[in-house]
Amino acid sequence: MNRSIEKMEESLKEFFGSQKLLPILTVDDKEVSEDLASVMCESGLKTYEVTLRTQASLEVIAQMSSFDNCIVGAGTLISPSDVRSAIKAGAKFGISPGITPELLNECEKNCFPLIPGVSTASEIMNAYARGYKILKFFPSENLGGVKTLKALHGPFPGCKFFPTGGINQDNALDYLSLPNVYAIAGSWVAPRELIRSRDWSQIRKIIQMSDWKI
Repeated sequence: MNRSIEKMEESLKEFFGSQKLLPILTVDDKEVSEDLASVMCESGLKTYEVTLRTQASLEVIAQMSSFDNCIVGAGTLISPSDVRSAIKAGAKFGISPGITPELLNECEKNCFPLIPGVSTASEIMNAYARGYKILKFFPSENLGGVKTLKALHGPFPGCKFFPTGGINQDNALDYLSLPNVYAIAGSWVAPRELIRSRDWSQIRKIIQMSDWKI
């Protein structure tokens, strides 16, 4: 196994520890960074993803990365320049919807931990052959969700997945009960509209009611 990738995945395991949920945060205003980070950490979620889907995203990553006990990852990485920007902003790891050689090369060159996105058996095989064993399965529900992940466990017993896409409090435990699921990822715990309106009490309530602790 590529030693660089091995170190990257060791870092991911340290970042998540026993945390079984990766909150996906889409943030439009950097001014909410401190309050949002506080809500996440108070709820036991120290590791989370900020998507690169807004103009404020890199500033949000920079601000949230400066807070104690926060481990911020950059999501929606699709190019080498995204990786460089995320690293410069202070992100500790990255998540991509898919994989390209250029993206993987940039992450490995910088020893930047990546959870690469896969959706087919061939993509899993290519990622695994390169050394990646912790993978994002996306878009999970569209691809058959729990049933598909059960089927993938047989040919790929060495892989662990972060299913993403369509995960919510109603199906979270179904995913977390699978032996090849490392953790689940989703935006339902902190919806974009609630972040925009700074409705921290409702976000806390959603997290408390979510069946993700196992």
